[in-house]
Amino acid sequence: MHITEPTTDVAAPTGWRKSSYSGGANGECLEVADGHTSVPVRDSKTPTGPTLTFSPQGWSGFVMAVKRGELSA
Repeated sequence: MHITEPTTDVAAPTGWRKSSYSGGANGECLEVADGHTSVPVRDSKTPTGPTLTFSPQGWSGFVMAVKRGELSA
């Protein structure tokens, strides 16, 4: 999985959406910005905080690992 350096330029990514796995109780939520060549991800509780930027392949690998239960909290 390839993850690029965190960025603090949150003005650049647009089109943020909450993960479909996020609950409605303002719990642990990720937001992903659509329409970019890379996949920016941020914590929904700190939208002005840093973002992680995944390659499309890295993001797919991460999502599949989560779905398979391979990552623990």
